[in-house]
Amino acid sequence: MAEKMNLTFADAVDYKGFPADKSRTGGWIPAALSLGIEICERLSTMGIAVNLVTYLGGTMHLPSAASANVVTDFMGTSFLLCLLGGFLADTYLGRYRTIAIFSSVQMLGTCLLAVSTKLPQLRPPSCQDTDVTQCQQANSFQMGILYLSLYLIALGTGGLKSSVSGFGTDQFDEKDEKEKVQMSYFFSRFFFVISIGTLMAVTVLVYIQDEVGRSWGYGISSASMFLALVVFFSGTKRYRYKKCLGSPVVHICQVVSAAFGKKKATFPSDISLLYEDLPEALRIHHTNQFRFLDKASVVTEDDYSHNGSFMVNPWKLCPVTRVEEVKKMIRLLPIWATTILFWTTYAQMITFSVEQATTMERTIGNFQIPAGSLTVLLVGAILISLAVYDRCIIPLWKKWKGKPGFTNLQLIAIGLFLSAMGMAAAAIVEVKRLSIAKEHSETTQLPITVFYLIPQFLLVGWGEGFIYTGQLDFFITQSPKRMKTMSTGLFLTTLSLGFFFSSLLVSIVKAATGSGGKQGWLGENINKGRLDCFYGLLAALSFINFGLFLLSAAWLRRKTVKQAPETEIVVKESPVNDKC
Repeated sequence: MAEKMNLTFADAVDYKGFPADKSRTGGWIPAALSLGIEICERLSTMGIAVNLVTYLGGTMHLPSAASANVVTDFMGTSFLLCLLGGFLADTYLGRYRTIAIFSSVQMLGTCLLAVSTKLPQLRPPSCQDTDVTQCQQANSFQMGILYLSLYLIALGTGGLKSSVSGFGTDQFDEKDEKEKVQMSYFFSRFFFVISIGTLMAVTVLVYIQDEVGRSWGYGISSASMFLALVVFFSGTKRYRYKKCLGSPVVHICQVVSAAFGKKKATFPSDISLLYEDLPEALRIHHTNQFRFLDKASVVTEDDYSHNGSFMVNPWKLCPVTRVEEVKKMIRLLPIWATTILFWTTYAQMITFSVEQATTMERTIGNFQIPAGSLTVLLVGAILISLAVYDRCIIPLWKKWKGKPGFTNLQLIAIGLFLSAMGMAAAAIVEVKRLSIAKEHSETTQLPITVFYLIPQFLLVGWGEGFIYTGQLDFFITQSPKRMKTMSTGLFLTTLSLGFFFSSLLVSIVKAATGSGGKQGWLGENINKGRLDCFYGLLAALSFINFGLFLLSAAWLRRKTVKQAPETEIVVKESPVNDKC
């Protein structure tokens, strides 16, 4: 009997709903089947994002600022919808169904995008004028079809992206040492797969879009997702499935609702009187910070029925541990807020920097580099920064300081500083590009090499390598154990809000500098604007944000040190045994 129990995974079931047999389900092969979905998601999303601005300006004849906003809104929505995907997976659908449904939605979106770029009725007449304002812009119907396809892709991306990595880790038993080692390999392979998908998108797919045809490029993305789905479904009988445990978002709302409903309740003099129902081993010690939330654990007369029995409504009374989990999430918010701006600077690399590249000399011999493929420098910089950090910095730091590398907050700080330097470099290069543009106002391609853009791509790419690693580690390690999914979603919202803030900032700058018929900093023609001033503004904001991050990190560290003694205080279990 004991041997049989060792062959089952108590936390997971098979496709029939029975306890998963470890000899027949899970492991490396089923986990690897989900990686094809991730490759195709990267292929579609990045293949579209990095080259979409050239299509919007060159084919749909949208102004420069409007094109940039379409791209950043698309990317922002993609990452924001990760919260929706995570909520549905945790609460209703489970990760398997979530991946299957939203992968199909993304495949439908890329298929529709391929059709919209192929049919001449869905785009305006071609125009050879160097001034885009003289060309006929796409009408509302044509833009409507384009938006429909883009946001179907965004919906699919958000839904599946929140579940793919989690579903892969579901195939391993953390309590089994052998499978725990396999899981660590899965994480490294997962990052490698993301990089491969992105590299293929910004090189091969972008080249096909520019030289063969947009519809071919997007059609390949749709077909590859179909094949990935077939491979994914082939492993249905071999997967392990975790049961839906409910969304942390609901738990947070319950604590806030309970605290607000009892805002007039009297706080007990002895914290042991606060409601708690979790076993000793699972409890989080009470802290004095954000004490207004402690009202959610105060037991009042309203928690008893008319006959005197104790009845717990989770929207009116929550255990101390759940309240402390919410407190922990609140403590992460200052760091969360000060990392948003990085992704605003990153957004410029796939929008205005690509537009800059379209006006510059991009030929090497007889080969012309696609403007969108310059983003390969971002991927290359990420891989280089991680390799240098792993092979050089960590050994030196361990030898000098006796610590295995930088802390997650130090990694984030390095990333923020490098991105600020990247925006400063971008502003300097744009000053030179604009000076040449004034001398050659009648040409579409300026006599200045595109390699001038390398510093800004490398600095922001290096910054991404550090900040992405630091953010992911910070939000996972600093969040409560039962809110790991929520913390990952919180991390992804920094990307989303960064892209949305880029759209907002572009709109504000355009309105402020382009009123009264003026060209402004971000007008219709990039060669007649002042993109250098916009980059300079972003550089200034980035350095200010860097300072705010340092203050937030110091505050978080000080609060953590102060609260350390409080870990000795354990809230005793109340005499009430009913569960919340």
